Amino acid sequence: MLRPAPAGPSVVACSTCRHSAEAQTDETGRRGGARLAEALREVRAADPRYASIAIEEMACLFACAQHCTVHLRAPGKMGYVLGRFRPDVEAARSILDYALAHAESEEGSVPYRQWPEGVKGHFIVRVPPEGFVVQ
Repeated sequence: MLRPAPAGPSVVACSTCRHSAEAQTDETGRRGGARLAEALREVRAADPRYASIAIEEMACLFACAQHCTVHLRAPGKMGYVLGRFRPDVEAARSILDYALAHAESEEGSVPYRQWPEGVKGHFIVRVPPEGFVVQ
């Protein structure tokens, strides 16, 4: 069931997430998670600053009470699950901006003053890296 993924900073988008709190799919029948993953790839391809951040998809992050969720991760760093995004390029850009700051941080903690406005209020959980807990 697990498949290998490249090591390094990545955004894992839940491809099966609801479109919004009110609707499972958009007017064309597409899930919000699939649309957000597409927006993430579009923004990444348009800006070389994001080249070091992999965009990955997986079915269901088990954050079903939320919608349009992503998991930000990087080796040896604190990971984060964020959600309640609109599946669009504006949200994708905010997520990727935070992912860059996260990747450049020492332990995965980004000072609040550096958070893009578009991720504030979207954090669901933080996950310590294997072998560590937060003091």
